[in-house]
Amino acid sequence: MSSANGAEPVHSQSPNTDTIEPGQQPNAKKEPDAPFGNSLIREIMSGSAVLTVLAIVLALVVASILIAATDSEVQAAAGYFFARPSDLFIAIGNSVGGAYASLFQGSIWNFGRVGFFNQISPLMDTLSFATPLIAAGLGVALAFRVGMFNIGGRGQLIIGAAAAGWVAWSFPMPPVIGFLVATIAGIAGGALWGWIVGFLKARTGAHEVIVTIMLNYVAFYLVSYGLRTQGLLQAHNSNSPVSPGNLPNASFPKLGDLITALGGPPTTSTLNLGFVRSSTGFRFRAVGENPNAARTAGINVKWVYILAMIMSGALVGLAGADQVLGTTTTGFNSGVDAGIGFSAITVALLGRSRPWGVFFSGLLFGALQAGGYTMQALQQIPIDIVDVIQSVIVLFIAAPPLVRAVFRLPKPGSTPKARRTPAAVAEGNVK
Repeated sequence: MSSANGAEPVHSQSPNTDTIEPGQQPNAKKEPDAPFGNSLIREIMSGSAVLTVLAIVLALVVASILIAATDSEVQAAAGYFFARPSDLFIAIGNSVGGAYASLFQGSIWNFGRVGFFNQISPLMDTLSFATPLIAAGLGVALAFRVGMFNIGGRGQLIIGAAAAGWVAWSFPMPPVIGFLVATIAGIAGGALWGWIVGFLKARTGAHEVIVTIMLNYVAFYLVSYGLRTQGLLQAHNSNSPVSPGNLPNASFPKLGDLITALGGPPTTSTLNLGFVRSSTGFRFRAVGENPNAARTAGINVKWVYILAMIMSGALVGLAGADQVLGTTTTGFNSGVDAGIGFSAITVALLGRSRPWGVFFSGLLFGALQAGGYTMQALQQIPIDIVDVIQSVIVLFIAAPPLVRAVFRLPKPGSTPKARRTPAAVAEGNVK
């Protein structure tokens, strides 16, 4: 169609908007996708496993600073730092290096001993310390997966230990049967103490944190009373609050005794056959992630709460049985939990409530506990440093943004920016 003066109409050139994505400028070029390798590395570096490892590294760095700061030779060298600065750095290296070398020597391998079994005896001690931590940590982790915060490990462990110990010294039984029955009693004791928590939460809505705290005190004072009363838990003709020793067939066989029986050299390792592990199932995981969806799927949430606390208490009770049947076989007192009930919370947090994570977390804490005594004996480093390491690990685990900020790690689910090439910056496509 022509205009009035016969000239063809002039059509304005408009950009082709067919392929323009929302939010993109008409003349802007699409940013290139990041290479697959970069995306893969980004996913790995933002994962929980890497954060856990880096949290441990940061905790060791903090511990190194404390070790160096409390060392007398480092303090002396710091007094004349400006005159001979190299002496300070040498003293710091000797202090920190010696501490971690003795930690390895006391928890993994002792090269100074003669014979293979004597050299790996520290590793056996690590496994011995780790055994109740792993069992109790798995119990706490199982409750975490259901969305319940079980801090009643101390009470469940004490009741489990008392039940296992009572069977161990009261009923003579054949070999193997003795410690199996005593172990079942310990598991049942912990399960009973856990059932109380689950039942009250399911039936009345009582918060498990309050209930478990109160039951910790009930268990402690109940067992303390039994240990001071003849005919209950106190050893016969004893005025001390200590239980009787186990009957011969009621204790876990020690690995060192088995090695000696097979012709190996005598060893003082306390590692026994109580070294176990377990895992959780789908129902606990489903309820923990979304109780409402679990109800929609036909899962009885209240019953799962009860069952979860029964199994959680059973695993912690297994840790108590290991204490009585594998460690304190000659009698126990009210301190039989040895802080394991609360350490289990740390183990579960560090293991991120995963079975294998709890397993390796228990091994780490067992190594710190076994090697801490050697570190104190050889380097005169306070054993409290080990507690500091554990506490700082939990601090960093509970603060992932802090770990990411220190190591400049990407956030989970974030996308990498386009490469800042000079051409892209000149065109204005990259800010």
